[in-house]
Amino acid sequence: MLHEITEQKEVTRPLTALSATARRPQDIPELMAQAFSIFAGERPRPVHLSIPIDVLSREIGDDWRPVPLPARPGPAAGLADEAAALLRDATRPVIMVGGGAAEAGSGLTRIAESLGAAVIASTAGKGIVPDDHPLSLSASTVREEVRRFLGQADVILAVGTELSETDSFVERLDIGGRLIRIDIDSGKMNDLYPADLAIISDAAPAIERLACLLEDHDGAALRRDTESSISHIRSAMMANLTTSERQHVRLLERLRSSTPRDTVFAGDACQLVYTGAFAFPVFGPRQWFYPAGYCALGCALPNAIGAMRAPGERPVVAIAGDGGFMFTMPELMVASDLGLALPVIIWENGGLKQIQDDLDSRGIHRVGVEGSNPDFLMLARACHAHAVRPDSLDGFADAVIDALEASRPTIIAVEEGASWLLADDI
Repeated sequence: MLHEITEQKEVTRPLTALSATARRPQDIPELMAQAFSIFAGERPRPVHLSIPIDVLSREIGDDWRPVPLPARPGPAAGLADEAAALLRDATRPVIMVGGGAAEAGSGLTRIAESLGAAVIASTAGKGIVPDDHPLSLSASTVREEVRRFLGQADVILAVGTELSETDSFVERLDIGGRLIRIDIDSGKMNDLYPADLAIISDAAPAIERLACLLEDHDGAALRRDTESSISHIRSAMMANLTTSERQHVRLLERLRSSTPRDTVFAGDACQLVYTGAFAFPVFGPRQWFYPAGYCALGCALPNAIGAMRAPGERPVVAIAGDGGFMFTMPELMVASDLGLALPVIIWENGGLKQIQDDLDSRGIHRVGVEGSNPDFLMLARACHAHAVRPDSLDGFADAVIDALEASRPTIIAVEEGASWLLADDI
């Protein structure tokens, strides 16, 4: 039948918390209750419910009544006290923050300040503790300078994070200290990084409890040392940038100064965004979206459109590479039809540059990664969007500011190697 395959739920099972098929109308209220129970009480994940056409056309029959939903778990009695004791005795504590801690930023900041602990985020956890905080190293496990620092920690508090390989792109992080894990997902407690102390809990109540237990801890001396170390690490990262990364940073610094503090950035899998993960500051949770795990090329533009249609009316900027943008280029028509004031920054570096670089570094002949680009300005105008190719940093900043006030999307095309990006003063 139309759109059907032999077993749809098996296709989505690896990507979802629940994948099920309604075989009769009476199954639907039960499956919907299961879905919303997962949303309310477990690790938030998508759910797929397949409803065959013949079932969809029938009446449920019985009354469909609301059901009570479970609450997410809090920390078991005594575990927060054990965690607090380990952290009080630590001489080199580090906090690692993932997207599961998005509602716990205030408590995490208080804990970091009480202990004098550095905070390292995953890409999904970026901004939960603001990146401009002197104890924050942002989403930087991709940098060797930060991985070395992490290897010196004697106690690590990991909150709402899988400690995923796709945040660091190394096979295994050097985590030699005592590991405290706070996570709603029990399956994360004994994976590649087994917890010395496992706290199965929603992040917010566990962190609030821990913050209260540590609020009288005097970590002022350690905090001064940690802030000094972080300052040196940040300087080292900037000193060790590649030529491309220096151009990224130059552009990103001007992008940051040209956008409001609460702007949401929808990033694609591209080198400009890879650098931004550690070098571009955001100041709150869910302000930086970058598909480190799935490498979902082309996601920036549709994600940005979705963010602009969400409640809150915050400014949104899309950042994509030239190759990734072409995966979902027709969505530009959607943004135009909706009249969205959306800057779409396209970093032009000759196709799939990261893969080109990886192939080159291994001595492998390039295949299928050097396709030619369209004229992005003509393409944008054909899709009823504005378009600009800046010729200076000031021109780039003006283009972003104008695009945030425009009546339709704006393509801002920036070419790697442009003379105005080649500066040696970073």
